[in-house]
Amino acid sequence: MRATASVLHLDLDAFFAAVEQRDKPSLRGKPVVVGGTGGRGVVATASYEARVHGVRSAMSTREARSRCPHAAYLAGRFPAYREASVVVMELLRSLSPLVEPLSLDEAFVDLAAAGLPDLEVDTVTAVAQEVRAELHRRTGGLTASVGLATSKFMAKVASDLDKPDGLVVVPPGSEPELLRPMHVSVIPGVGPATTERLRRAGLHQVADLERVSLEELVRLVGRAHGTSLHELCRAQDDRPVVAEREAKSVSVEGTYETDLTDRRLMEGLLTRQAGEVAARLAAGGQSGRTVSIKVRLHDFTTLSRSATLDSPTDRPAVVARVARALLADLDTSGGVRLLGVGVSGLADWVQDDLFGGTGVTGVDEEVVDLPTEVPVDPRRHRTAWAPGADVVHDHHGRGWVWGSGRGVVTVRFETAETPPGPVRSFAVDDPALRHWTRPDPLDPADGETTAAEAPTAVPTENPSPAPTPPS
Repeated sequence: MRATASVLHLDLDAFFAAVEQRDKPSLRGKPVVVGGTGGRGVVATASYEARVHGVRSAMSTREARSRCPHAAYLAGRFPAYREASVVVMELLRSLSPLVEPLSLDEAFVDLAAAGLPDLEVDTVTAVAQEVRAELHRRTGGLTASVGLATSKFMAKVASDLDKPDGLVVVPPGSEPELLRPMHVSVIPGVGPATTERLRRAGLHQVADLERVSLEELVRLVGRAHGTSLHELCRAQDDRPVVAEREAKSVSVEGTYETDLTDRRLMEGLLTRQAGEVAARLAAGGQSGRTVSIKVRLHDFTTLSRSATLDSPTDRPAVVARVARALLADLDTSGGVRLLGVGVSGLADWVQDDLFGGTGVTGVDEEVVDLPTEVPVDPRRHRTAWAPGADVVHDHHGRGWVWGSGRGVVTVRFETAETPPGPVRSFAVDDPALRHWTRPDPLDPADGETTAAEAPTAVPTENPSPAPTPPS
C-alpha cells in the first residue's frame, strides 16, 4: 500500500449501453439492454434505466425481457465499442505511461508515473476531474466512475461507490474505516460459495474478517484464498500497475439454439473448438498445460472440468483428446445448450515429445469422422438484420435496425449527430439498404459494405414483426 492516493481506477458507466444511447438519440434516457437478443441470450450490459427494473449483466435475456419488456434489446456493435475504448485508453496513456487495461471499459492508471508536481489529495483529485471531463468531450458524452486510492484494490472499491459518473478519493490512512462496514463480497475472489462459507462462520462484514486470525481463515477457505483475505480486509495490497497484462487463458465457446443430445456431435464440436484454441495459441507463440471444458446443461446448470498436462502444448489433437475425455465424465443426457474449451497455465514454449513420439499431428485421425454441424431447426430462420446494427440506405442515409421479421426490416434513420429520426420499413432484400460498417480504429477502411458483403447473423429466436417505435 502506498503513502499517496496515486492509483486511479476508471470504469466506464454501462459502457455498451451508453455507446448505443450516444449513437441512437431516440434511446437516450430509455432502458437499453445489450447482449444476446434470443431466448438463449445473456445480458452483456444494461443501461441504468434498465437496471432500476432489476436487469443485470449475466442475466438471461429471457428473464431480462420479463423484468423490463419495454427496453430496447440490441445485439451489440463491437467496432463501436472498440473505437470508444481506443479513445479512452489513448487519453489515459497521455496522462501516464503506466496504464493497465482490464477490459474495453476499465483500467488502472499509476499517477506516480504521470510527472505531476506532487501526489497530494488535492492534486490527484484535480487530475481525475480533468480526465473525466476530457473523456466526456472526446467520446461524445460517455461518462466514467473513478476511484483514487493507495492501492489497486482500494481504487476499484472507490470507483464503485458513486456510480454513475462519480469520483471518490480514499485519503491515505482512511482505508480500514471505509472497508470495515462493507460486506465481505467487496473483496476480490469472494464469490457466492466463499460468501456462504464465511456466513456459516458468522463472518458477514469486512470488520468480521479483520478480527479473524490468518490460521482460521486458511482453515476456512484454503491457504491462498485465506492469505489474500487476511491481507485485503486490512487494505494491504502492493500489486503494481502493469502496463501490459499477459493473457492467462485462451478459450472458445458456443451457445446452441436447440439443446444438443447427440454425444458424438458434442465431441465433434469440442474437437473443432479445441482446434480454434490451439490455432490462437500457436499464433501467439504460446502453449498451455491446463485444458478445461465448460458445459451448460438444459436447465442452465453450468459444469466445468479441467485436467493439467505434464508439459504445455499447443497441439489441437492433444487439446481435443483431453476435452473429450473430460466430457466423458459428465451426464449430458438432458441436453446441452453451451459447450466451451479453454487452455490456461500459458507458457511461451512447447514440449515437442509430450506423448513420447506418438506422431500426433494437427489432425486426430481417430475422430476425423465426428460430426460438427449442428442441425438447424427448420422453424427458425436466418436474418442479416440484427437489432441495433448500423445500416445505410441510398435515399435515407444512415440508421440502425429497429427490428425485422416476416420479410420486413424496420430502420430508424438517425446517428449520434442528429436528432431522433424517422422510422421506415423495407423488404429484407431491398437493394437500396445495406449494412454500414464502422471503420476499425486499428485498421481504417471504408465504412460501407455492399449487401453481398454484409455479415450474416444467425439469431437465437424466432423472427417477429418489427416493433412499434416508442414515443
